Amino acid sequence: MAFDDLRNEVKTTPGLGKSMAKWGALGFVVAIPLPIVGPVIGAAAGMGYAYFKAKKRGI
Repeated sequence: MAFDDLRNEVKTTPGLGKSMAKWGALGFVVAIPLPIVGPVIGAAAGMGYAYFKAKKRGI
């Protein structure tokens, strides 16, 4: 249920998906040299940062 809510929120909020993609890509690139964290977790952290940043702004 929570995943569907997040998906709907990303679809209805203008610019949120684009921001999450940019920050996710940045997190992926930054985490490549870190063997423990790995690129997947880095990308998830970047997308989470973009989401919470948008929620803080009240979008």
